[in-house]
Order: sequence, then C-alpha cells, then structure tokens
Amino acid sequence: MGFRLQSILRESVIARQAASKSTEISKAYVAVYVGEKQKRFVVPISYLNQPLFQDLLNQAEEEFGYDHPTGGLTIPCAEDVFQRITSSLNGL
Repeated sequence: MGFRLQSILRESVIARQAASKSTEISKAYVAVYVGEKQKRFVVPISYLNQPLFQDLLNQAEEEFGYDHPTGGLTIPCAEDVFQRITSSLNGL
C-alpha cells in the first residue's frame, strides 16, 4: 500500500507540474483528468486517502499503469460518476 500511495503521489506531482503550465493550483490540490473527453478537475490531495477515491485510483492503475496518456493523473470513469463520488467526499 505504501508503494502504491508513493506512486500516486508522484503522479500527482507530475499532474500539478503539467497543470501549472496552464493554470496555477494550490499545493493542497491535484489536477485529474476524467472521462472520454479528459475533463480536468482539481481535487484536494486529501481525497487520495479516501477509500472511494482509492477505488478510482486502482481502476486508473489497472487501465493505465503509471503511464497516463495526458501526463497527469487520468481517472477512467464517467464524469457524472466522478462528480457523485467527489460530492460525497466533500462532506467528510
């Protein structure tokens, strides 16, 4: 689990660097790309520790390994599913 989280955090740094080229985001957040159109979302890094979000990260690992096509962290699920999950995490 520690190795996986380190790899995910490394991916978040890469995503933050890529995102900073277009728009700045706070150090407490990470940009992720979701859905077929690769829509960009900025989420708190604290989500990385939440079981629901970790399920999404596991799906990303299964589909892409650690080589994400956008250079940032890509989540392979529908945008509406991602928004429902992150909405439920906002209340935590």
